[in-house]
Order: sequence, then structure tokens, then C-alpha cells
Amino acid sequence: MSDLYRYFAPEHKTLAFELYAPVSGLPLICPHGHVDPRLLADPDYQFGSPVDLLIIPDHYIFRMLYSQGIRLEALGIPRADGGAVATDHRKVWQLVCDHWHLFRGTPTGVWLRDELRDVFGVEVKINGANAQTIYDAVSAKLEQSEFRPRALFQRFKIEVLATTDAATDSLQYHQAIRDSGWTGRVIPTFRPDAVVNIGTPGWRKTIDALTEMSGVTVTDYKSYITALEKRRWFFKSMGATATDHAAVSAYTEILSDGAAHALFERALKGTADERDAMRFTGHMLCEMARMSLEDGLVMQLHVGSRRDHNPALYEGFGANMGADIPTATEWTYALKPLLDRFGNDPRLTVVLFTLDETTYSRELAPLAGHYPILRLGPPWWFFDSFNGMRRYFDNVIETAGIYNTAGFNDDTRAYPSIPARHDLWRRHAADWLAGMVSRGFIDMDDARDMMTALAYGLAKQTYKL
Repeated sequence: MSDLYRYFAPEHKTLAFELYAPVSGLPLICPHGHVDPRLLADPDYQFGSPVDLLIIPDHYIFRMLYSQGIRLEALGIPRADGGAVATDHRKVWQLVCDHWHLFRGTPTGVWLRDELRDVFGVEVKINGANAQTIYDAVSAKLEQSEFRPRALFQRFKIEVLATTDAATDSLQYHQAIRDSGWTGRVIPTFRPDAVVNIGTPGWRKTIDALTEMSGVTVTDYKSYITALEKRRWFFKSMGATATDHAAVSAYTEILSDGAAHALFERALKGTADERDAMRFTGHMLCEMARMSLEDGLVMQLHVGSRRDHNPALYEGFGANMGADIPTATEWTYALKPLLDRFGNDPRLTVVLFTLDETTYSRELAPLAGHYPILRLGPPWWFFDSFNGMRRYFDNVIETAGIYNTAGFNDDTRAYPSIPARHDLWRRHAADWLAGMVSRGFIDMDDARDMMTALAYGLAKQTYKL
């Protein structure tokens, strides 16, 4: 099959391409992701070796290799204790390519293949025999000014890129981008998890950092809320349009001021238990919705990941090492306190993400198809794949329609994979819409409008970009 028609079903590939072609060159709206703003703060920033760029930051790659018994030290992944790891990146690259067959048929295999071809011009197949040829080709490109992060930003046609930043972040790199006069639009996103989740190790230190960064001495619940509100306004002054919240469950609860104050006091004293932590997180999700109603920031809620499931890996390498596992999630009852208070106010936007696909048609689509504040984020993390997108479209759009969804975001740390991820989404959307047209559910005029919305407009509108 021609590369023009890749991922399209043979029975309607021409129709799908007709829908895809007009949007394939549209700018990229990247409203949620984890690219380090340091990359773009320095106009001369260099990525380093191909391993520095493509392997070490990408847990999608090294989690698969780890599952086959390859130690992270052998892949050059830094240890938390500073212990010895592989430093010969040619050998690391060879090791990865020797095992590349593990990625056959996976989205990771598709992304890296596409970005090597489309970004670096590497046409040869990834395998052990071609490993050093690919390494040399990518290394040579990384030496060129055209492959600096800012140059790639323009080449990728990124219209706006949102990073994800702790509530206590100084945003110094965002300020440096502003001060440099560069015209690329890079904005922060307010991520308060570390100061909200009172059961997290080191939580008390994050409260000290919140005091320092906000200028509000946090001694009780009231001053804590004031400090968070100040930080949110600072983020907004730096261009932020959204917040982001991660939670194991969608549980929400509205505590009285007295109950919230007492619970926060226990947290400060180190006597809060697991139930306190759950209740406080649930309450703070409602408080964050209240703040969003006041300051206009879009609220994102990512639910359903049991983080750092492997304690040995966490102790050796820290967080975000590929050991996060999806969990079952309930939304209808869990989210009701928040929806009872805020769900009917169209001034507020809450974007929901789940790692429990069984809730798509049973709960999320009906909720988003009713409450004015709700939008559904795209397939996330483990389901950011062609088949994951197919299941999402089939289960969500029948009830919620596309206009209660938030379009696409790439949600990646792997900077050069951004265009490949967006292209996969656009191709899938075209393929799905072509099927709807061929079956007579919609006509081509509707499909073209829907295609533009899915590729570009929905994300821009949802995130106020």
C-alpha cells in the first residue's frame, strides 16, 4: 500500500485520503504535554546523542525492554543514587535495535519509525544490522542548526506548545523564552499534584516551596488556598490557559471550611491517614474547579493510573520509569459532588481523561453529552494508538458527538515524536470518518467540517488557544 494511504482501510482508502489531505498541513495545537521548556529557552540547545534524545526520556521504549529482562542501567537510564550506568551510547543504541522486534505492531514502533523517516530522513528499517547506520545518520543531523529545538518547532508547524509545570515552579525557562524575543508560543500548565496530595512522600517540603514561591506563609488551610490562588494567577500571567490534575480515582467531596482546616492541620503535623489523603484530594478537585470558574483556566483531570507500581524500580530510578499501571475507575458517583456544584455552568471547562476504557460508553460519553462543563480528552497513554483511537471513537462519539471532545493532544516528553503522533490521529480520524461516509451516516460536507475540528479546531477551542 502506498505510504500516502498508510493506516487507511483498503475499502475506503481513497475517500479517507481525500479527507486527510486538506488537514495534513494544518498547524499543530499541543495543549497538553511534557516537553521540558529548557529545550526552547536556549536558542543553541543541542539534544546530545540519539540515545539522549530518543531512548532515555521515553518510558514507552524502555518499559518494553525492561519487560524482557533488559536492565535500565544497560540503557543508560540514570539511577537515583548516581550509580553506574552504560555511557557508551553506540552500544546502548545497538542493544535497543537488536531488540526492536519487540515493538512490532505497537504504537511506539510506529512513532519511532515515522519520526526517523519524516524528521531525520532515515529510510532504512530499524534492526540490529542497521543500528550503526541509523545512529550515524541521526547523529549527523543533530549536529546541524536545523535540528535545534526552536528550528524543529517551526518545521513542525507548532502553533502553541503547553508544558506541564509544578505549582512551585519558578517558570524561569518560560521567562527566558519571553525575554529572548523568540516568537514561538510556549506556555505553562499549572500542575498542583505535589502540593495537593498530602500522602505523597516529601509533601511537607512542597508546602515550604509553595510558601517561598507564592510569598504567602502557609500556616493553615486558609493561607494554603490563598497561596494556590496566587500561583494560579502567576501562571496565567505567563500565558497558561489550563491546569492539570492527576488522581488515582475521580472521587470528589466538598468539605466544610472547618473540616478542611482540621484535615490540613493533621497533614501539617504528619498525622493524616490514607482516608484523609483521599478526602483532601477529592475536596481540592472541587476547590480547583471553583478557582477555574474564577480565573478562567481550563481544568484537566487525568484519572486511573496506579503510579510507580514497581517499588524496586522506584527506589532505583525514581518516578516515571514505565511502571505505572491502569486501574478500574468509577465516574458517575465519584464526580457527582463536583458536578452538583459546578456542572451546569458553561463558563467552566473540565476535560476528563481515563485509563479505564470500559467507562467510555457507560459513563464518560453520557456525562459529557449532558453536563455543559465537561469535555472528553483523547485516548490517553496506553491507548494513544490507532486501535485505542478506534475504540474511543466507536464508544464515545455515538453518545457525546465530537463537539463534546477536546480534539487531540500528544502528551509526550519525546519532542521529535510530536508530528508523528498528530499525524496518526489525523489519519485515524480520516479513516473513521470515511467509514461513516461510506455507510451513509454523514455526507462529505459534514465529514470535512468534522475532520478540521478533530485535527485542529476542537483543541484550540477547548483550551482557549
